[in-house]
Amino acid sequence: MDELMTKTPVQLRNATLGDIPATVLRPSYARDRLTPGIVHIGMGNFHRAHQAWYLHRLMQQGAAQDWAIIGAGVRAGDAVMREKLLAQDCLTTLIELRPDGTSAEICGSMIGFLPVEAENAALIAQMADPAIRIVSLTVTEGGYFVNPATGSFDPTSPDIVHDAANPEAPRTAFGAIVAALRLRRAAGVGPFTVQSCDNLRGNGDITRDTVLGLARLSDPALADWIAQNCTFPNSMVDCIVPATGAAEIAAARAFGIDDAAPVTHENFRQWVIEDKFCAGRPDWDRVGATFTDRVHDYEAMKIRILNAGHQVLANAGDLLGLVTIADCMADADVLAFWRKVEATEIVPHVAPVPDMQPMDYMHLIERRFSNPAIRDTTRRVAFDGSSRHPGFVLPILRDALVADARLSGLALVEALWARMCAGTREDGSEIEPNDPQWDALRAQAQLARSRPAAWLEQQAIYGGLAQEPRFARAFTQWLDLIWQDGARAALALYTADM
Repeated sequence: MDELMTKTPVQLRNATLGDIPATVLRPSYARDRLTPGIVHIGMGNFHRAHQAWYLHRLMQQGAAQDWAIIGAGVRAGDAVMREKLLAQDCLTTLIELRPDGTSAEICGSMIGFLPVEAENAALIAQMADPAIRIVSLTVTEGGYFVNPATGSFDPTSPDIVHDAANPEAPRTAFGAIVAALRLRRAAGVGPFTVQSCDNLRGNGDITRDTVLGLARLSDPALADWIAQNCTFPNSMVDCIVPATGAAEIAAARAFGIDDAAPVTHENFRQWVIEDKFCAGRPDWDRVGATFTDRVHDYEAMKIRILNAGHQVLANAGDLLGLVTIADCMADADVLAFWRKVEATEIVPHVAPVPDMQPMDYMHLIERRFSNPAIRDTTRRVAFDGSSRHPGFVLPILRDALVADARLSGLALVEALWARMCAGTREDGSEIEPNDPQWDALRAQAQLARSRPAAWLEQQAIYGGLAQEPRFARAFTQWLDLIWQDGARAALALYTADM
């Protein structure tokens, strides 16, 4: 590595792949011969380290050459990523962070990035192309227009109302999907599969509900056609992928590569998929993906133990000034808190899957979270708590109420989130806005300082949980203690009987 750092890094492009140091794995396939089969909406780090990598590894075997990815985005910020990736021919440096070292690989399965437009004309046209057989998405857990209190499609969202009234000029990814399917039906082209790759339990079912719900608002007959012809496979995706900053760009340069948008990731990936593809699919199982009809069991294990476990750590960690998830795991108080909540309040509500018991999976996650090479920040993990807590934590709490099981630690998790949303750490430093609903959350968190029940009155988040005496009482006691004596005192009290 030291030798590489003495040389001028190579600007990442198709034409320079041969100049990249031999220690870096590169595409062995002819990228100019690839043809598209997938449009992916939401070209963030996770997609490029996960789904794009599986396809790339399949291409390395000489397969899936007609399944290349065309990138797309529906937010103004996606245009920045588009500019970076097009400047390097849509290549991405993937840097694997192991506890004992690093390695790098160039991923080349993406071959284009559509213009980011207010009315999504280019996106609609590309998805209407018969060559496209899968449209996949990573648009974050909060991007599916689901009412968190009911768990169902929300037709009252302003963007959904707009798309229903303007179906040929939609703002959302789902409006663009409906518009493209309308064109395909009219042309007799046939359907495509819509494949969510976001961390949502039943992500395929949720995607189906959103697409059909939107279509019915403007064209019920089209909605019926989509329901009869399109498929929406559920899947579980897993790989810890930190955000990219100066350190990640420097890491790529240390491998001799000048990449404006490299991606670092842990040395673990998992992709479990329901085999429901109406227009064909790549053979991802040849490179480690799992096709199964038990996706829900796998995703329940992952979403509860890993994703909910992330929320157990992130709010406490941010309040205490711990920068990364690995820092949280190295903190004795936070680690003890995480272990107890996981073992006594989360794992009991998780079913086993083939070859993995819930406690064994918890130990696997502990090792992954403790990897010091992964600079996964508490801020990133805590982002969008207004979607992540209803999606990851509160379903477990509801199960605990039904089963009359332990829930004090889960109530403490919610109290720590409420305290974090007040906007200051325990050292007095400011917590910058970290949620799409930050202003509303902060106002409610400030009210909850003197009246904890105010936090639970957020109907869109907690629904009827505010009326559950056992939970409301525990939450109130924890939040009062946190404000009076601090987060560490609350953690210590919770773990005192371990």
